[in-house]
Amino acid sequence: MVEHVEVVVVGLGPGGEEVAGRLAEAGLDVVGVDGELVGGECPYWGCIPSKMMIRAADLLAEGRRIPGMAGGSDVRPSWEPVARRIRDEATDDWDDTVAVERLEATGGRFVRGWGRLEGANQVIVGDRTFEASRAVVLAAGARAWAPPVAGLAGTPYWTNRAFIEAAELPPTLAVLGGGAIGVELAQVARRFGVEVTVIETADRLVAPEEPEASELLAGIFEREGIAVVTGASVAAVHHDGERFAVTFDAGEPVVAERLLVATGRRPDLVSLGVSTIGLDPEARSVPVDDHLRVTDGVWAVGDLTGKGAFTHVSMYQARIVIDDILGRPVTPADYRALPRVTFTDPEIGSVGLTERDARRALPRVRTGTSQIPASSRGWIHKVGNDGFIKVVEDADRHVLVGATSAGPVGGEVLGLLALAVHAEIPVPQLRSMIYAYPTFHRAVEDALRDLVASDG
Repeated sequence: MVEHVEVVVVGLGPGGEEVAGRLAEAGLDVVGVDGELVGGECPYWGCIPSKMMIRAADLLAEGRRIPGMAGGSDVRPSWEPVARRIRDEATDDWDDTVAVERLEATGGRFVRGWGRLEGANQVIVGDRTFEASRAVVLAAGARAWAPPVAGLAGTPYWTNRAFIEAAELPPTLAVLGGGAIGVELAQVARRFGVEVTVIETADRLVAPEEPEASELLAGIFEREGIAVVTGASVAAVHHDGERFAVTFDAGEPVVAERLLVATGRRPDLVSLGVSTIGLDPEARSVPVDDHLRVTDGVWAVGDLTGKGAFTHVSMYQARIVIDDILGRPVTPADYRALPRVTFTDPEIGSVGLTERDARRALPRVRTGTSQIPASSRGWIHKVGNDGFIKVVEDADRHVLVGATSAGPVGGEVLGLLALAVHAEIPVPQLRSMIYAYPTFHRAVEDALRDLVASDG
């Protein structure tokens, strides 16, 4: 029997939950479908609990920076309170009852199960079939992906979820992947006393960022005792029942009690049934237009779209989809000023184009840089003040097209730069602003000054 509704939302992560709830509030007959927890990766295993861990690890680091008060071995970290707090506070015991009640309070309905497309207007969940008269919204997210390394499959390696759920940390940890998730969790583990080695196949950590950011983080990791192997050609992974050994085409293997695989996330388009609407199920993302439309009657938000695996992207896209389905005026999606933050210490925030990408896309580019330790606030901050501001300008239009804010609260300082890129504020106008003294964001003024000087 086919159940007729107006909207079916497949996947209730942050973006899908927002779409389902807002459309139900608008009076539409909405069914939200998810086989896991309502809220998705972010509140249970991603953004929230990981940042709680990072906060705890940063406090340990700050304590060790106070000579004569809590320095060195006097700081005795304990993982157990952090793990307990994650379970009790961040995830509410991995119970999504409140999230389900929130959806149903708006008038929406929730179905637990895995949704699969059967054409553009039907979704099958178990033995139930829902036919949507108005819209199907795909928001199924992505899952941790492991590379096809010999011997890896079948071993008890960790993903980020297992790390978040761990009641205790191992004495040694190898991290396969030097992207945002890998470096964040590596630093957390190290600050809680774990011997950590990060293995990255690219020639540097956080490879999508500016080279200066990679160099900064590598130096911090060396100082903190985190071993880093870059340009690694991993040959195989072995597990003898107690320890992992990661071997390479050349060089000594890395041996550790646990292996964290943090090599990215990919959507499962095969299980989602996208082939029934003419899409390639082996693709890395679902193609969407600037209204997030996939095809007539089908929209997509979040990781599936390939526009950035961030909660803020899915929420941004959700607003567009909601307006489009309700027939409201829509501001088309614009990713020129997409911000991202790697929450290491120092934080690495970036927006828009890197210098390399800007030089590939534009005829004339200028860059300006300032160093946080040389700023007044950096000098006051002293130890732990590592960082820099880098701005990338379209030299013909005199607007910023990219920027990096690395340092203490680098993600917060990024807000000013993200606005500058998004609104295309002329550089002369940015230079004429009054920057509060003494603040970290005042270093933006110095980077802009360097930008002007570099024109000479």
